[in-house]
Amino acid sequence: MAIYPQLIIDALKHVRYPGTGQDIVSAGMVEDDIRIDGMKVSFSLVTEKQHDPFIKSLVKMAEQAILTYADPDIEIKGNISVKSKQPPRPALPELLPEVKNIVAVASGKGGVGKSTVCTNLAIALAQKGYKVGLLDADIFGPSVPRMLGVEDVPVYTENVDGRDLIVPVENYGIKMLSIGFFVKKEDAVVWRGAMASNALKQLIADADWGELDYFLIDFPPGTSDIHLTLVQTLPITGAVIVSTPQEVALADARKGISMFTGEKVNVPILGLVENMAWFTPAELPENRYYIFGKDGCKQLAEQNGYALLGQIPIVQSIREGGDDGQPVALNPDTITGMAFAHLADNVVEAVEKRNRELPKTGIVEVTTR
Repeated sequence: MAIYPQLIIDALKHVRYPGTGQDIVSAGMVEDDIRIDGMKVSFSLVTEKQHDPFIKSLVKMAEQAILTYADPDIEIKGNISVKSKQPPRPALPELLPEVKNIVAVASGKGGVGKSTVCTNLAIALAQKGYKVGLLDADIFGPSVPRMLGVEDVPVYTENVDGRDLIVPVENYGIKMLSIGFFVKKEDAVVWRGAMASNALKQLIADADWGELDYFLIDFPPGTSDIHLTLVQTLPITGAVIVSTPQEVALADARKGISMFTGEKVNVPILGLVENMAWFTPAELPENRYYIFGKDGCKQLAEQNGYALLGQIPIVQSIREGGDDGQPVALNPDTITGMAFAHLADNVVEAVEKRNRELPKTGIVEVTTR
């Protein structure tokens, strides 16, 4: 039986694109580059966007359709290439060419107020006139949208230089994205590591972040696939480690420090933040009660030669501000607002010192055996 292009095209009319239900020939997804060499057939499929979620299954369906409706002896497997009408992402590590400093805000342990510190730090930096972006990378517990009062804001895309890019949500002078915008807030995110990592890469590389002085990343707790994905995707300027004073939290903070400073990752530590350093009741503003221990994080910083960037007290207004979408850093004249303004000054100073004294961080290279 002779193999000719129309036979291949007719077979491919049986394949429907899962996103629309239209057959791939009518949809213009079959490139006019069909090549036939004996029983070997090759051609290209064309997608609208880079990283089409249906493309792998579409290639398999196209292979099966040709074997079923054209000839079962055709050599087609591995011969279908994929093209995109959309320009490709910038190559690593130049995903964010207009971003000056990328700062990881991390902790070894959950529940130490890392997201609260990160959100208020972002606001304090913005109030000082810096252009600030914030990525909520805590895939399984995104809380930043609520803290910034944008939980129900819709997210859309716009075409920039031929690429459809996600437009970050803006509030309080901060550009922000979170997986929380793309899942129902009452639903648990039950994803395997690869799915979570790919979602994060999209929020970084397929978004219009533009020009930023500081791009803060709210890391998830622990040391996981997400952490590796981020250091393999972005050249992180430095890390801010958040901990409470208690020994249990400090033990995990040490693990977080170890991950960033390890030989393969090699991200500088900008300094430590001691959150929940003491409790001050509103009616007794001069009193301090050290309910989680005293100066534990301060001592950890001194022992390891790191800067203590700030000590943040437990004050009811911090919790209320986070729940109400009105972070306390919006009021720089209050005690808590001044604490975060002081933290922002110290982070700026630490970043400038790091940039003067150390070479630019590279991304972590992936090696396979």
